[in-house]
Amino acid sequence: MRTVLHHTHAPNVYASGPLDRADRLRGDQEALTLAISSETARLFPVWRGNNLVQMGDTIRGWTVQATRTDLMQHAKLSVFLGLDSTGAPHFAIDLSDFEEPPEFEPGTAFEDLRKVGPMLGDDDGAILAYARGLVHWHRRHLFCGVCGRPTDSRKGGHERRCTNPDCGAPHFPRTDPAVIMLVHDGADRIVLGRQKDWPPGRCSVLAGFVEPGESLEDAVAREVMEEVGLPTTDIRYNSSQPWPFPSSIMLGFSARATAEEMTIATDEIEEARWVSRAEIAASPEDETFALPRRDSIAYRLIQDWMAQGN
Repeated sequence: MRTVLHHTHAPNVYASGPLDRADRLRGDQEALTLAISSETARLFPVWRGNNLVQMGDTIRGWTVQATRTDLMQHAKLSVFLGLDSTGAPHFAIDLSDFEEPPEFEPGTAFEDLRKVGPMLGDDDGAILAYARGLVHWHRRHLFCGVCGRPTDSRKGGHERRCTNPDCGAPHFPRTDPAVIMLVHDGADRIVLGRQKDWPPGRCSVLAGFVEPGESLEDAVAREVMEEVGLPTTDIRYNSSQPWPFPSSIMLGFSARATAEEMTIATDEIEEARWVSRAEIAASPEDETFALPRRDSIAYRLIQDWMAQGN
């Protein structure tokens, strides 16, 4: 099994954000308190997994200021995201304790990033994904995994610590590694599959989580064998993408199948088939056949493969 590193030119959606994450400031609570109340601070609200955006011909992330005391009094937590190129501090604030999404300026709304992500600019998409991912982590780690007692937020929201003085276990944000791979025949076809709960016609490349004790290459080979029964070789790394739905890092690969006949694990995927470049180029993007969402690394892997055929 051979793995070759292959760099793509442009970053994937939600990646390569514009912020200096400024780890040096996370432990300075006094500095963070001053930063969040400063006139230049940009606060990105999150409500129950949804980000605040301004809707319209152009969609962008919408921010508020800490002077909105009606909001800050109900904020579940604030998380320091970093500094932009001007030094302005950026924070995420969790407003999930509101029974209904709080209202802001006309034209703004809390929206699922999965819905609006493809329409955001690169910088806004990366910041909103970062905010969503960290707020989700906090809401899933309110209690200590060691002793079960409550935890509290530390270091600008980049650590939680058990409040039990006999425990005090620290907990740090985690992201779940998943491999996503474009399986090809070495010529003009790739494997596309679909899961039962996807929209009608939606197809994508194969993917799965990395298990303990295996390399990324091992995970690629295992997942392809488990899902469609194909042995693979020539595993090549393409790129990666943060995927905060809810907390994954997608690690993109391509792999060449050394067999053609598939054995589909219907408990994992509904169907899978070989698809040619011509079929993809002619995709009707409807309920009969549709490619992955355009903000996904799956779409990027297919794009790169299509370009290699030109």
